[in-house]
Amino acid sequence: MPIQNIVLGVVFSLGLIIITFELVRRRKLNEEYSWLWMCTGAVLFLLSVFPGLLLRLTRALGLIAPASALFFFGVFFLLLIVLHFSAVISRLTNRQKELAQRIALLERELEAVKEERK
Repeated sequence: MPIQNIVLGVVFSLGLIIITFELVRRRKLNEEYSWLWMCTGAVLFLLSVFPGLLLRLTRALGLIAPASALFFFGVFFLLLIVLHFSAVISRLTNRQKELAQRIALLERELEAVKEERK
């Protein structure tokens, strides 16, 4: 693997880790969502520093080119992100429904109190 590719991979992976850390530090990204990005940066860093590992993974998966393995892992990562965000959206949807029901009950109680005072 050419040294330029290794350096580019290291710079990209460290950049991803630093950006993710900085977003968490500035409270623009919750810690809950950062773990997947940090893990991705760490895996990219390892694959960049140890290109033989990527070759072994490529062979273990029965792929021909290391780029295919990277593409496979990229798609896998995106599936994890989509699954994670689907779970978060489901949780927030349920929470929103519960809050709307509570507000409706409180409004009903408030109207009943107003009616009693008349």
